[in-house]
Amino acid sequence: MKTIKRYMLIAFSALTLPACTLLDTEPQDFITPDKFYNTQEELEAALRGVYMTLADNGLYGTNIPARLGLSADIGYETYDYDSSSVGFYDVSTNDAMVLTYWRLCYAGINRANKLLESIDRPAIDETVRARIESEARFLRAYFHFMLVNRFQNIPIMLKSPKDGYKESVQIAQSAPRDTYRMIISEMEASIAGLPDAETLSGGGHLSKSAAYGILARAALYMAGQPLEETSMYAKAKEYAGKVIELGFHRLNPSFEEVFINMIQDKYDIRETIFEIEFWGNNQSTYTATAGQIGRINGIQAYTALTKIGPSNGALRASSYFYTLYEEGDLRRDWTIAPFYYQNSENDKGIPLDYKHDCGTNYWRRCCGKFRREYELSDPKDNQYTPINFPVLRYSDVLLMWAEAVAADPDSSAQELDQAYEYVNMVRRRGFGKDPLVADATVDLEQENKQQLLENIKDERARELGFEALRKDDLVRWGELYDRMVAVRATIPPTYTSNYYVMGRIYYGNISRRDVVWPIPSYELGVNRKLVQNTGF
Repeated sequence: MKTIKRYMLIAFSALTLPACTLLDTEPQDFITPDKFYNTQEELEAALRGVYMTLADNGLYGTNIPARLGLSADIGYETYDYDSSSVGFYDVSTNDAMVLTYWRLCYAGINRANKLLESIDRPAIDETVRARIESEARFLRAYFHFMLVNRFQNIPIMLKSPKDGYKESVQIAQSAPRDTYRMIISEMEASIAGLPDAETLSGGGHLSKSAAYGILARAALYMAGQPLEETSMYAKAKEYAGKVIELGFHRLNPSFEEVFINMIQDKYDIRETIFEIEFWGNNQSTYTATAGQIGRINGIQAYTALTKIGPSNGALRASSYFYTLYEEGDLRRDWTIAPFYYQNSENDKGIPLDYKHDCGTNYWRRCCGKFRREYELSDPKDNQYTPINFPVLRYSDVLLMWAEAVAADPDSSAQELDQAYEYVNMVRRRGFGKDPLVADATVDLEQENKQQLLENIKDERARELGFEALRKDDLVRWGELYDRMVAVRATIPPTYTSNYYVMGRIYYGNISRRDVVWPIPSYELGVNRKLVQNTGF
């Protein structure tokens, strides 16, 4: 919602006050807990600070959408600066982006902890208090979820450190199963205080729908590798079912419009249930609220193309991703753009913008979901954009419910029928059809559970490609290494264009250890109870 965007700057100011002058007798660059969290406004500002951590460039602002290798078999990076990093699967214990990810997640956890520890301080409406507490509690669990997916063995932090001494952060790692159980317990406990989605104007704030949808995701991850706690398939079905049963959410009839809405701050919470919000063009007042969505993961456009909005086109599609789409699937040319922008000059030397067709050179195609040509900023900044990024969409909820049915040995024949219908709803929209009307030209022919599961694996790529979910899917299915090796084999060894070279490096670096990231070396030095992951 626009409210959270307008107040992001206020939250940032509250968390980073000006430094003291030489004449000050009391430091002014840090707000001690006893001087904050004393009013509803201060609690709300602190909560916005927790949300803002997600929007940091080290997380959803830049790195998660394009620079951490999360597109796996369907996409690769061509940003040379990252060639010796996690972005190219050349990860080390000293990787700066891995360290930043770790630190920011724990920073978000610590912000949530400090807020929760002071939640009862001011005299405010109890419904408001319950809502703030529930949002902070859920976000704290979500940061743990982001960590356990990447590192598996992590310290659980449900209290802020009592002081700044090293001894206060000597905390042992928990087993992934225990961490997941905590995450699910905390997320479930937060639901009662969260608002109904229909009462919100957009997906920038958490709702009950967002909570249930992310719980379904957590349950699916727990059911897959490495934990293989298959009883969680039933829980995933239950959680996703809660969102569907509301009857409020629906698929936007236009796949393209889902993303144009996010680009232009037009909220559609029926489809986009939870999104990371950004605001402004990093100019004038708003210098801490913009991200790089569309700039880092957009269609390549040179800096001179100010009308289009420049993008380095760092995130490209693999040819394998192109072949996943069937003829007539409208999602293909929107998700992986069939052109890039290039400039020329007219007879007066004035630059002209135009689209250069990629033709059959599928490795040349960029991520096309976040197109700066639709951005409303004026002027368009060379680096920063106000484009939002989706965390949970309704189509994902439908596919998660269907997957849970296909993977759960105890699901019924009636549920299997419904699972096929949900997958077909997503497919119909992708082909420009009415999602609610059966269409033999695009609907999957009903077969067994295993075949449905294989279809869902491909359908998730087609529908959710470049939304930072693919690597996690392949890890939980136990298919990351094999799929990456298979894509590497499709790159002609004699092709020398930069994007082919980058693709060979990206897919050639894969090893079986890459289902996890290493614990950052710096953190091993700070917390001596940490143990490095196998293979690093």
